[in-house]
Amino acid sequence: MVVVQRCWFQAPWEFRESALFTIIAVFAGFVLQYAGGGRGVIVPQLPYNAIILLLFAAVTLGIGLAFRENATVKWFGGIPLGLCLIVAIALLSLIGGVVPQDGFMHGSFADMLGISRIFSSWPFALTVLLFLVNLGLSLAWRLVPFSVNNLQFILFHAGFWIALACGTFGAVDLQRLVVPIEEGKTNNLGYTMETGIPQELPFSVFLKDFSLEEYPPQLLLYDPHNDKVLVERSQAITQIQKGVTASWKGIDVLVLDYMPYALIGKNGEPELADRAAGIPFAKVRITTAASESREVWISTGSPMLKPDVADLGGLFLIMTPGTPKSFRSSVTVQDDKGHQKTANLEVNKPVSFMDWKLYQMGYDEKAGRWSQLSLIEAIRDPWLPVVYLGFFMIMAGNVLFFWNGIKQKGDA
Repeated sequence: MVVVQRCWFQAPWEFRESALFTIIAVFAGFVLQYAGGGRGVIVPQLPYNAIILLLFAAVTLGIGLAFRENATVKWFGGIPLGLCLIVAIALLSLIGGVVPQDGFMHGSFADMLGISRIFSSWPFALTVLLFLVNLGLSLAWRLVPFSVNNLQFILFHAGFWIALACGTFGAVDLQRLVVPIEEGKTNNLGYTMETGIPQELPFSVFLKDFSLEEYPPQLLLYDPHNDKVLVERSQAITQIQKGVTASWKGIDVLVLDYMPYALIGKNGEPELADRAAGIPFAKVRITTAASESREVWISTGSPMLKPDVADLGGLFLIMTPGTPKSFRSSVTVQDDKGHQKTANLEVNKPVSFMDWKLYQMGYDEKAGRWSQLSLIEAIRDPWLPVVYLGFFMIMAGNVLFFWNGIKQKGDA
């Protein structure tokens, strides 16, 4: 049996020609990126990017239908090239996930190649664009003539095309702004985290109240000479309450009393106070290795009050404030037409207003629960509904695929 080895670029083209074409396309993208000074691809905003995307889709479908018998067009919409482009996109995405984005010095060789901004670079854009052409051509051949048997293929591939194309072309329209607001005040300016440039919002946000709940404080051993908490020598207490004990080498501590909100009274002893002003106090009995025992009050302190600590002869027993449990902002959002909405913003519980989503982002961490500042994140992504449509189409295609498989198994 004589095996005839196929020559390069002998029709029909297969994986090796597709791999070579993909490598050349990625290399050309890096050349364009470097020649452009590392600026990357500049995509116009709405409505121009939407018009360009519709024209691109129409041209791709038109070429696929008009030249479906052309050998070059068949190869361009074939599986070998599609798989090679997917591998290239995956490798470029891996670079974007591993290499810190915006982590190189401006003007460096890596920055000029777009390594630090890979998702807006020419190699990534060219690879995605070629893959969209490949996907669009294969989709056109299944759309016309239409057959119910092709519905699963159409739903999956059309959804993939819509999600990828709209996510890529619409990335430039994504707005993500940080809105700092002081309690009792209104703000309609947001700031980008990358540049810090203020941008006026189409609405204003009034912060009525900011509140923060904390976990119970912890007892720790502090070394003032080295300015560090001796974690390896201490036993952290997750919940301080009356009767709780803690032990270190040669030191035993018993919590005799605990007040979550208290202030020093006229007699020099802590007294219960309201939550707005009070701080945690704990009365502890400290017993050393020499069987010496004493009782002292310690406190976490606050931005207005110094903490109370227990001197252990070179070390200090301290009570640190509890970590944040939850925090929320009571806000009123209003546009220039008088439409308003009152809501409580919490982490991972956004509030929608107009076509924006408002998230509780942060606060003044130095002030803790006395913070008068709330940081709210305002996000607007006009392309998100279309991207979701693509995902739902992909899910529908997968459901239809499994349904057809179950049906064929049942018929068998």
